[in-house]
Amino acid sequence: MSQPTAADGATPATMRAVVVTHPGDLDALEIKDVPLPVRNPGWVRIKVKAFGVNESEVTTRKGESDAEVTYPRIPGIEGVGVIDEADENSGLRPGQQVATMMGGMGRRYDGAYAPYVTVPAEQVIPFETSLPWDVVGALPEMFQTAYGSLTRGLDLKAGQTLLIRGGTSTVGLSAATLAKDLGATVLSTTRNPERAVELRAFGVDHPLVDDGRIEEQVRALVPDGVDTALELVGCSVLPDTLRTVRRHGTVCFTGALAGEWTIPHFTPFMIPGGVRLTSYGGEARDLPAEVFQRQLDAIAAGHIKPPIAGVHHGLEQVRAAQADVESGTTPGKPVVVLGD
Repeated sequence: MSQPTAADGATPATMRAVVVTHPGDLDALEIKDVPLPVRNPGWVRIKVKAFGVNESEVTTRKGESDAEVTYPRIPGIEGVGVIDEADENSGLRPGQQVATMMGGMGRRYDGAYAPYVTVPAEQVIPFETSLPWDVVGALPEMFQTAYGSLTRGLDLKAGQTLLIRGGTSTVGLSAATLAKDLGATVLSTTRNPERAVELRAFGVDHPLVDDGRIEEQVRALVPDGVDTALELVGCSVLPDTLRTVRRHGTVCFTGALAGEWTIPHFTPFMIPGGVRLTSYGGEARDLPAEVFQRQLDAIAAGHIKPPIAGVHHGLEQVRAAQADVESGTTPGKPVVVLGD
């Protein structure tokens, strides 16, 4: 399905976008004609070149997100592309390569499942790269979440040990590559023994098969407990994860792949003595432009392998990309690339 055009190469007044008018199954992802988003002062308009497809967007489509999501809504919590319009004093220029993510995008206001998106200027990360858009499109949200968890959440240092619970997720794979770049020793879990090879390919030193209790496996490798742990599976295994960490070590709760975000009848005494528990949600500003640029350069040089599940072309393929996310059978992030 072609995008609407305007005469003489001008920006069109309308565009085709993926819209969720009401919660539902994959059929709720409808391609509709919508007005081109108007940029407010302090915001920028981005011509979207690619976007990653995330679990949270599946949740939004199903109507399982929190109350901040209203319908109809164009989903998409991240996107990469070029500046189309920006305030003159923003420091951003038309045609500049940028990434954006989070901050209510695709939830409180329309997101990146469209040829154009408008976002606050402070939510924009400029970069320069010759990497293809399908590669860059997979990176912003998972790098931001992984980097923020390791730095703000865990304060991970070179020489420390890190356990990643939920290691074959996109954030888990990204965290492994970033942690190795920081100089950490990485333990990471998978429920499928066959995916241990995949974890090693992303730099994991010690893949672990997770049967719901991994404390003994971790302590066999690190008797005093790991320095840090990144919890991505959720509250169903959090008590076990806490027991893998040394005294004065830290666990950061970032995700709940298993769907459990709370612990019924929680008591602080569930936390082992001396172990610290933090959390990380994160925003675009938690990923400095220079850090994102360094990761792009490392990928271009072949030092980091981005976890990309598959590349889809055009808005018509969004349903297939979300189906891939729901199946959970393909490691990495599905990416949708848009044409001009």
